[in-house]
Amino acid sequence: MDQHKERIERVRAKMKDAGLGQLIVTDPLGIYYLTGIYVVPFERFWAFLINADSGEKLFANLLFALGETGFDTDTHTDNDDIADVVAPYIRPGVLGVDKNMPARFLLPVMDACKDTRAVLGSDCVDSVRAIKDEEEKRLMRRASEINDACMEKLAAYFRDGVTERECTDYLDKCYDEYGCEGLAFDSIVSFGANAADPHHEPDDTVLREGDCIVVDIGCKKDRYCSDMTRTFFWKTASDHQIAIYNLVREANERAEAMVRSGVRLCDIDAAARDHIAAAGYGEYFTHRLGHFIGMEDHEKGDVSSVNPAPAETGMVFSIEPGVYLPGDLGVRVEDLVIVTDTGCEILNHVSKELRILGRD
Repeated sequence: MDQHKERIERVRAKMKDAGLGQLIVTDPLGIYYLTGIYVVPFERFWAFLINADSGEKLFANLLFALGETGFDTDTHTDNDDIADVVAPYIRPGVLGVDKNMPARFLLPVMDACKDTRAVLGSDCVDSVRAIKDEEEKRLMRRASEINDACMEKLAAYFRDGVTERECTDYLDKCYDEYGCEGLAFDSIVSFGANAADPHHEPDDTVLREGDCIVVDIGCKKDRYCSDMTRTFFWKTASDHQIAIYNLVREANERAEAMVRSGVRLCDIDAAARDHIAAAGYGEYFTHRLGHFIGMEDHEKGDVSSVNPAPAETGMVFSIEPGVYLPGDLGVRVEDLVIVTDTGCEILNHVSKELRILGRD
């Protein structure tokens, strides 16, 4: 079966389980996943309608100039009323709608379809996207290989007086050399006390001896994302810094050792969180353990204390415990893992052993 048809059938099975007669997908990446057609619609309407029994319809503005799509396609112009375009294809009953569908389109369509009840239906697509097929795994391995290489290049680039912003500019060039489409997210390079902010925006802070260095980076290659965090130290590291680093690294490794199909995601989170809490730093681990990833850096699904869902073979998510001490330092160690029947495949291969850079 064609890859995209197989994905549509998996979504259709989820729709039937959810009691949805139809599902309208408007997220451009969701449509690409199901059709192989990528469009950035900006303010225009772009949607893929799936019927639970059979049949699909693509709605596209003529401006997109798609040509032959391989799908039953309804084209419209900027002058057309979207409700008039879509409503004839909406059946009475329950319609699943995309979490990203703009209200300016959804509300007029629902006003025109009085016998249809709209419910959030994104999980039918998101849960299928969460299980990566072999081609997706291959692409994610390649993106992580590039991320590994760029992390090592950056580790060699650090020098006294370099700024955080200079480091992120250098990373942009590294990714360009590997033919990446761009960043999976804005690169984070944090020196010293800045690292206590998990999402610090790089600025003109300069690197000084004794600083911790948190580097959280990812690229997008062939539409798939990578993501990794490593924490280094510059020239020297105190006993206090080393102890915090080893605590976080151990938490990362304990959680990764838990990962396999069938293990609850909340229990994986607990493996890291309990280890950090036992050392007295629980209040300084301020975020969930991980997020799902694929064509987007943060996809639906997480590894958190409130998610009792089991890990499933083919899921890809991050394991990224951290300890953040305001005014002092921050440490985070992050890998991506692919869940297998018996464990996990770790996609990142940059060493997690304590690294003090810049020493003669």
